[in-house]
Amino acid sequence: EAEAIVAETGFSKASLARLYQRFQALDRDDKGYLNRYDLEGVGELAVNPIGDRIINAFFPDGGEEADFRSFARVLAHFRPVEAPGNPEDINSHLSKLKFAFQLYDQDKDGKISRAEMLQVLRMMVGLQVTNDQLENITDRTIQEADRDGDNAISFEEFAKSVEKLNIERKMSLRILK
Repeated sequence: EAEAIVAETGFSKASLARLYQRFQALDRDDKGYLNRYDLEGVGELAVNPIGDRIINAFFPDGGEEADFRSFARVLAHFRPVEAPGNPEDINSHLSKLKFAFQLYDQDKDGKISRAEMLQVLRMMVGLQVTNDQLENITDRTIQEADRDGDNAISFEEFAKSVEKLNIERKMSLRILK
């Protein structure tokens, strides 16, 4: 199975072995899988304002268990890009954008609604701004990104609005230290 995971994720065999050690360390009860509780102990996720959304990515379709393969697959999105590669690679610019978009698009309808944007912004700023200020920020964010006037942000609009960000750097984690 290791060969298949290497092919799927782009991790080297050595990185995959270290990642498996990390997986085993997180699997405190030796269950052979991780649950939400196990992942909540990861410091980078605990302090990330959208850490819960990232944790949810480990459990597609509402499942409660993440085996090593799904663990590696999610973390591969955060693998730094070493050189320009295939846009289909799991850690390519396009794949990172799609993954980030899915963190916002919780109902999976292909659009980021005002409510979804408001939810993420609330997670990011917490109680630092008033509800009115947050509503205004949300409205402005959608207005700036919404090119077709449907009061939502499609993937294409999202990609265009974040094109000036260095998504490769922002979505790269040094998982293996």
